[in-house]
Amino acid sequence: MSDAVVKAGVIEKPPPSRAWRWIILAAIAIACYGGYYAFDYIGPLAPLLSRQLHFSNTDIGLLQAVYSLPNIVAMLVCGVMIDRLGTRKSLSIFGVLIFIGLVITALSPRLGIMATGRLLVGSGGEALALAANVGVARWFWHDGLSLAFGLRASAARLGSLSAQVSPAWAPRAYTYWRWPLLLGVGFGGFCLLGAVLYWMLDVRGEQRFTLGHMARTTKIPLREVFQFNKSFWLIAALCVTFYGCIFPFETFGQKFLIEARHVSPQTAALLVGMEPFFSLVGMPIFGLLVDRYAHRSLLMMFGSLLIVPVFPMLGFTNIPPAIPMAMMGVAFALVPAVMWPALVYVVDKSRLGLANGMLDTVQQLGLVIINLLIGWANDRWLASAKNAAGYHAGLWMFTAIAVLAVLCAFALWQVETGPSSHGLETRTTRL
Repeated sequence: MSDAVVKAGVIEKPPPSRAWRWIILAAIAIACYGGYYAFDYIGPLAPLLSRQLHFSNTDIGLLQAVYSLPNIVAMLVCGVMIDRLGTRKSLSIFGVLIFIGLVITALSPRLGIMATGRLLVGSGGEALALAANVGVARWFWHDGLSLAFGLRASAARLGSLSAQVSPAWAPRAYTYWRWPLLLGVGFGGFCLLGAVLYWMLDVRGEQRFTLGHMARTTKIPLREVFQFNKSFWLIAALCVTFYGCIFPFETFGQKFLIEARHVSPQTAALLVGMEPFFSLVGMPIFGLLVDRYAHRSLLMMFGSLLIVPVFPMLGFTNIPPAIPMAMMGVAFALVPAVMWPALVYVVDKSRLGLANGMLDTVQQLGLVIINLLIGWANDRWLASAKNAAGYHAGLWMFTAIAVLAVLCAFALWQVETGPSSHGLETRTTRL
């Protein structure tokens, strides 16, 4: 009560203190760390699934595609659910879903049961990330928004990095297919821990501080989805094409590097782990720069351009794979650091949950299609250690998708430098 201000007979609560906001962000980060480990631990497991359970590339692609499958529809529902219930209830519900899905995935070597578990992990994982984005916007609306998004994403990338390099830090676990899945169950506990901490801190903070308005709605306003502006839909198209290069490549990346570039499993893990590592380090830096200097759509175009030569370099040259993987890592740090906070500026803040849900919906649709397409292409052209050229078709597909990402970012830059701009190129904030 001592922090409050009495004005015209009404007690006005102050804005959130900097310390409280960073503590809240830490709780969100813990939950995201566990959620992203759950997303990325299939890629390092792919060679083991192929060798011990005789899963095909299509089967492995299915395990990652089924993560995204429910979110094609569910993200709209989850977006409205977050607007309706608030972030603390939503984070808790989604954290429980992830944990249950991880347990089911580890129960059986049967593809159907593992896919069911991945379905639940996907239902909770993307929704948890969505709730985390809304939670960050709720607490960092006026100051340091891009930096906060970058730090939240760094924690998520640390989860991805932990999963991607797990064959290097836990090599004994990768002697039997179930043990890495049990590791995933353990890391899933971070989702629950972060959600509980956020609940306690958010309740207390709501009593002490003035926060951003959260919408309350009882139905899915589908009509409003189609009223989103051109900048929103260009960001959505960029989201599909950019992530369509990153995540499906991670699904098959370690297997490709082992079989086509003839590196050890530990080296392959570290090479693919460069993506989340660069993102972990770079996202807060890029977020801080964007807060200070803007030029968001221009930076997204540059980041998308970085990944165009990556796949030809990996498949058709003798350039050390660390170089193209580093380029992909820088892009993976830059584009998401700018893209997700940019969404806050192009839609009404009372519909952030719905907007994030729609963005995730189109992203997940793209990931389902691309994961299955790349898995099919690798099987169709018999990609293996004996036929490294079988990976070429998939690499050309990734290259084409990367070019589309550049075109989407260029179109966004044109809009945001014209009369319909939302300030992506000019709006700055400060801590």
